[in-house]
Parts: sequence; structure tokens; C-alpha cells
Amino acid sequence: MQKYSNYLVFIGILLLLISLKIINPPFIKSVSYLSFDLYQKIFAQKKDSDVVIVDIDENSLGKFGQFPWNRKVFAKIIDQLNTSSPKAIGFDIFFTEKDKQSPEEIIKSYGLIPSDVAELQKLKSPDELFSEKLKESKSVIAVLGSNVPSYSNYDRKAKARFLSKGGDPKQFTYSYPYSIGSLEKLEKNVKGLGSISFLDQSDGIIRSLPLIVQFNKKLYPTMGLEMVRIGSNQKNIYVELNEIGIQRINVRPNKIESDVNGIIWIKYKKSQKKQYISASDVYEGNFNKEFFENKYVLIGASAQGLFDLVKTPLGVTIPGVEVHANVIENILDNSYLIRNPNTYVFELLFSIIVALITFILSQKIKPRHSLSIFFGNILMIIIIGFSIYKFRSELIDISYPIFIVTLTFLTGLYFRFIEENKLALENLQKEAKLLKERELAAGVQKSLFPDISKFENFIFATNVPARDVSGDYFDVVRSTPEEYFFTLADVSGKGIKAGMYMAKASSIFRTLTNLKFPIEKVVFGVNNELVEAKFKGMFVTAVFGKLNIKTGELVFINAGHESILSFDQNKNYEYIKSEMPPIGIVKYFSESMVKSNTINIKDKTLVVYTDGVTEGYLENGEELGAEGVQKIINKISDVTPKSIVDSIEKELNWGADKLRDDITCMAINITNTDLIKKGKLKNTDK
Repeated sequence: MQKYSNYLVFIGILLLLISLKIINPPFIKSVSYLSFDLYQKIFAQKKDSDVVIVDIDENSLGKFGQFPWNRKVFAKIIDQLNTSSPKAIGFDIFFTEKDKQSPEEIIKSYGLIPSDVAELQKLKSPDELFSEKLKESKSVIAVLGSNVPSYSNYDRKAKARFLSKGGDPKQFTYSYPYSIGSLEKLEKNVKGLGSISFLDQSDGIIRSLPLIVQFNKKLYPTMGLEMVRIGSNQKNIYVELNEIGIQRINVRPNKIESDVNGIIWIKYKKSQKKQYISASDVYEGNFNKEFFENKYVLIGASAQGLFDLVKTPLGVTIPGVEVHANVIENILDNSYLIRNPNTYVFELLFSIIVALITFILSQKIKPRHSLSIFFGNILMIIIIGFSIYKFRSELIDISYPIFIVTLTFLTGLYFRFIEENKLALENLQKEAKLLKERELAAGVQKSLFPDISKFENFIFATNVPARDVSGDYFDVVRSTPEEYFFTLADVSGKGIKAGMYMAKASSIFRTLTNLKFPIEKVVFGVNNELVEAKFKGMFVTAVFGKLNIKTGELVFINAGHESILSFDQNKNYEYIKSEMPPIGIVKYFSESMVKSNTINIKDKTLVVYTDGVTEGYLENGEELGAEGVQKIINKISDVTPKSIVDSIEKELNWGADKLRDDITCMAINITNTDLIKKGKLKNTDK
């Protein structure tokens, strides 16, 4: 009877997981995106391109000043580009207002009278000049979908003509009631209008975009598709449909398979600097004409101050204009990714079959054999997914099938374990729980902390736990005779779970520092290992550092921790605040996400502590606070790391029945390290 109930529970879990996949809420999509992004990261390539980006970079802003620039600048850039006969020129920029330096705007701004402006009114405005240059070139300007009307009542129309077969594409495309674009006089003189609308993603990563989209009941192509149309000298875009939606979008000679809503998945290549050229260089004519000849030219911004940066599946942030460059490349070389609706059904059926096999075998054969079956199934799923991506450019979700198989396998093992150990567990459960807590508590306390007496000449620290197991820890690791790693951290939560989390963090720290990695790489590794450990809802605030006791140079990272207290020989105090969030929350994709600082503490003392110090109660019932720490130090005549830490501990650990929180404190001063060489103090080499 128990076995039948186990199978019923398994079927219930499997049906729930399959139902979630069918409903596909955002958190389930995020699981699928893990494998989609992994494919691109592993197989990303660098390759030559027919797309060139004229970059509004920091150098250009320095040359031309505040953005937006005078339209004469863009007019000259177009003039320079046209000398090379590019296939198309696309602006990933809006020109929504009149140029502020036009004669009309100058007259308004300065309130000039007619006699003053006769000659000025004869001048051609920057907008007129820019409009003429747009008309002379194969240019495309950006439009954007909007849910709110713009101040302009201009009724824009797409330049591309849409021809459809098998239905009306407007029934299936993403739709916006309004659009945002450029001045009417500019749009009327361009050859194309291209959408730069992206679909909202829960994680902000741009994986796909609609090739065609609907603004105010009119169809528009995306920027990349419109530029290919202009570059191919085509007037029409052909849309093929069936009863369920869009099948294919054609701009001769290119045929693009899309999903039912006209969406394609972008295949990103690795960014290349040689694809970019500064707008200032184009303006000055500092380029080889062959660079733009028969190329698709996009004009957009990489300057950080212009905020046109997006995240990609490759785990990097790129200028938004480069997304459109990738779309053009995907269309031209037919390299876009495919998410076939039939594949979705295959994934569900395949997941059900593999989950059934895995669960049934976990109930029938020995655990070690069922484990082999489980890993074999996982490997099979991975091979299928990567092979189809590599050879067919199709996206197969392997993350969710792996999740389903893993969960069902663990469910099977759990039932097997319950059946075989039910009687023993009933008798030993209470005793084992108490014993485990005592053993874990003893093990955590014993393994976390170093013998600080070896370093007390220049580093001293203490930890006074408020409970059986501390939620704080510190460590000091000697790298070379002159360099030392140290850390002081506070784990969220209390008790055994916090102790286990702390033990893992400490072991990772020691392992990575013993490998003599840079401190940034150490923090990168500790964070990612803690994230992988999946202690739900837990994180660590910490200070990590690498100290050279000879030069006094300190490279440190404050990850969401209390401010570091620093003072000189005259006891002038300052606080160094955290510039990073706590670790263990989100995975870092590169070491550049770890921000370090470097200071010299040759003539300074540093004090690092947890919130158990500043929030600890004094004997009078008041909190110590940061100012209280300063008062304690001011009372010390012979300031050493040990005297600071001992004094703080004495003030807080005054004999109360129960401490409010763990007391953990570390002080650093390298003044006494010279005495080590003379043999007058403890030698850390021993």
C-alpha cells in the first residue's frame, strides 16, 4: 500500500511540474533561460561582419560637447559616410525636437527683433541641412512603441510595404497604441523607419525581439530588418502565415523563420572593437573608405552617460546599438536561433518518459545503480540539447528537464530511504538531532578560527558567540612572509544553519587564499560557491583583505559590511563605507563585478567589527554604537591591535546572562612588524 501511495505522490509531483511548464510563469522561464544562455556562452564566436557601428563614445562627447549634438554634426557624418557608398545607414537615436541652434530657436531664445534677424533668417537651419543629407542617403531612423501618446500629433507611416499570405499579421504581432519617433520633416526624407522596441524580460537580458511590430495599428519592421530591406533595394516585406500565426518573414533574398508572433531569438557573437569607429573620427574623415563600403552602418551610443546599455545572454553588457547589429548579421547569414513550437512538445514528452524511468528504477534497483541511471539520463539530456544547438541552431530547454528528472530522482530516493529506515529513524531521531547539533556546534567553532596569537603583533581578533554556534567568523591566512589574507564576516541568521554556512564560507576562503589568488578572485570564488550552496535566504556581509606588512599596502573589499574604522597616530577617525552588496545572493559572471580598494595603512590602525559590536548593550543598557568604539580607543594609552580588541570585548561582555549578538572584532596595525625581524616579538614564520 505504501508503494502505491509513493507512486501517486510521484505522479502528482510530475503533473505539477508539467503544468508549471505549460503555464510557463516567469520563474519557470528563468530556468529555461539558463540553458539557452549557456549555449551562447559556450559557442560564442568572433567573426567578421558586414555591419559597422559609428560610436557616439566618450571621445566624441569630448569633441562635440553635450548630447544631443547640433544636427550639422550628423549631417557631416552622413556626408562622410556617403563617400564610401554604404548599403544603409541606421540611426539608433531619436530626433524628437527641433535643433536648439537653428535660427528659429535662437530668435525665440534671445527675443530678437526683426531688424536683428533678417540675415539670420536667411540661414539654412541645422534640421533642414540634416534632412537634406538624410534624403540623399539610404538612411533609417528609429521609432519606438509607446503606451502613452507623445506631444506630437504627427501621424507617421512605415516606409516598408507589407504583403502577407495566409492571414493578417496584425492579429499576431505585438502591438502598441502609440509610437515615438523623430521630427516629421526628418522622417519624411529617410528611406526607412525601424523599430527599436525590445520585449520586457524579467532579468533584463535581451534574448529575442519581434521582427515586425504594430504601432497605432500600422506594421513596422525592426531596425535590423528595415536596414536589410534598404540595403537590398527592396520595397516590400513578405509575411507568410498559417492558422496559428506567423511562419516566415521575407526580405528578398533573405527568408527568416520566426515564431507565431514574428519573434526571432538572437544569436550573439563576441563583441569586437574593430567593428566600432568613433563618431569624431568619421566627422573628421579619419577612416579608410573601404571600411564602410557596401556595409550596413549603425549610428549609436556606447558612452555610459547616455544609458543605452543592455545585457546579453553572453553575460556581458553591450551598447543597445550592437543588438541591432547582431540582428542584421543573423538575417544576412541565416544564423538566428530557432525555438520550434514542436520542440516544446518534445521537451514535455521527453521529460515525462525520462522522469518515469528514473523514478521507477530508483524504487527497483540498488541506490548506487539508480544513481548511475540518473547521471546517465542527465548526460543524455545535455548531449541532446548541445548537439541540436550546435548543428541545427535550435534552442532545446535542458534546464527544466534536468530539474524535473533531478526532483523525481530525489523523490524516489527519499521514498526508498523512508521505507528502509523508518523504524531506525523513529528510535534515533531525537537523540541524533541533539547529537548532530552538538557535533556541528563543536566542529564549526573548532574549524573556523585561526590561532590568532601567531599574528597578534599586527593583527588581533576575537569572537564571543551569543549562542552555542556563532554566526560570525574571522580568519587570517599567511600567503608569504610579508603578505597576509584576512577576513571578518557576519552570516545572516543564527544557529546550526548559520554555522554550517559560515563553515563553508571559511573553508572556501582558506582554499582560495592558499592558492594565492588575488583578493578579487577569492571573493569571486567565495560568492559563487555560496550561491551554489543554496542555503535559502542566507547571505554574508564581510570584509576581505590582503595586507603587505612591509609596504603597508592593503587591498580590501567591503561586501555589505559595517564601515571600516581607520585612525592615525593622532586618533583622527574616518570610516570606509561598503561599496558592494553582501555575498551569497547572486552569482557573479566575471571578476570585474568585484570592486576592490587599495590604501596604505603604514601609519594607520584599522578596526573591523560586526554589528554585534555597535549594537551590543553596555552595562547601562545603551548600545555601544560607532562613537562608543571611538571612546574606548581614546581611553587606551598603548594602542595595539590586542589592546583595542580586548577593550571592546571587556565593555560588551560585562557579565550579562545573554549577549544580544555575537561579538566579533579585528584590529590591524603593522607598526610592530619591524620587531619581528629583531626577534623581540612573536615570529609568524614559526
